Amino acid sequence: MKEFLSTISLFIIPLIVCVVLLFALYKRTPAYENFVDGAKEGFWVAVKILPYLVAIIVAVSMFRASGAIEMLQGALSGVLEYLKIPSESLVLMITRSLSGSATLGIFSDIVNTTGADSYAAKLCAVIVGSSETTFYVLAVYFGAVGIKKVRHALLTGVLADVVGIVLAVGVCRYFF
Repeated sequence: MKEFLSTISLFIIPLIVCVVLLFALYKRTPAYENFVDGAKEGFWVAVKILPYLVAIIVAVSMFRASGAIEMLQGALSGVLEYLKIPSESLVLMITRSLSGSATLGIFSDIVNTTGADSYAAKLCAVIVGSSETTFYVLAVYFGAVGIKKVRHALLTGVLADVVGIVLAVGVCRYFF
């Protein structure tokens, strides 16, 4: 079965490209020109979101460099210990809503220091998979389309992150 899936996976992307090109030919649409127009539009979207990306990167860097994470970790260490949540996962929980790349860097550090099979690494892996980079999404994507008032999106995103983290802790406690 594994060999079969490996063989199929080699042909999936070329098959999709061929199907799209055949469909464009059938519909008599200029596929190449449409692709180039889409690439131009995508380039300008990337240029428009660049300031928002820089703002998020600076904010995350300032947050990490200021020592605020370590202060918060020290303040909440008793609560985390009582809840049997590894203290190193707090940094990941906080950073997850801000930056995906920072979260992956922190996750990599946790795996390297505690081991891939440790409870902390497993918990952090589930948290990464069950939460979103809420503030990044709001800043970059809402900024790209010009939405200034995020209204309910911020509350909903943060609430979804909290629920994802709480459920990740529960699932990991149950399974590990």
